[in-house]
Parts: sequence; C-alpha cells; structure tokens
Amino acid sequence: MSEELVCWKCGAGLRDEPLPLGRRSECLACRAELHVCRLCRHFAPGKAKQCREPMAEEVKDKVRANFCEWFQPRLDAYQPVAAAKPQGRSALEGLFGDALEESPDTGPGTELDKLFGK
Repeated sequence: MSEELVCWKCGAGLRDEPLPLGRRSECLACRAELHVCRLCRHFAPGKAKQCREPMAEEVKDKVRANFCEWFQPRLDAYQPVAAAKPQGRSALEGLFGDALEESPDTGPGTELDKLFGK
C-alpha cells in the first residue's frame, strides 16, 4: 500500500492536486482549504503555538488557509473522529450508576427537611 497525501478533514486522496499546494487549494471532496496548519508536518497540538517550527509566525485558526512559508504537507494529517462519546445523563449514569436515581425518601429536599425538623 503506497502512502498518498490525503485531506486533513475528510481523508479523500489528493493525488490530482498539484504540488506544492497553493494557498487557495481545496479538497475536491469536501471543499476544505488545504494550505492549513492541520495538514502541515510542523503541526503539533502539544507545542507552543501548536507548531514545531520555532521561526514560523503564529497562526490562530489552524483550519483556515494561511500564508505560512514553512508549510509542508504531511501524509498522516487525517485523523478519523472516534466514536461519539455518550453525553448528558447517559454519560453521568455510566459514571455514577444508580446513584442518580432519586427516590422519594432521598434527595436534597429530604435531607434539609430532616435537618430543620419538617
């Protein structure tokens, strides 16, 4: 399997895109801009300015086209989104189990009533 340059946003192959990528280059599949930090080999979320190149000027929006002269596309820029995480009440129930279930005998109001003799 040969590695090829793919879109950072959708993973579509960019073999028909002329190199070097121009500032206005877009993915034909999803129309994402391609001359962006997220597609650059210097992109590093854990680093200062999220960039490994110390001489590069800071780019605030990492997914918008920019004029960075240090831009070099990387092959592994596409990172598929992991399965959706449970949200809301189901996430809390996953953490706390039945503790979230309110019974008529418990809850903050019942404890206050006991405390103040109601």
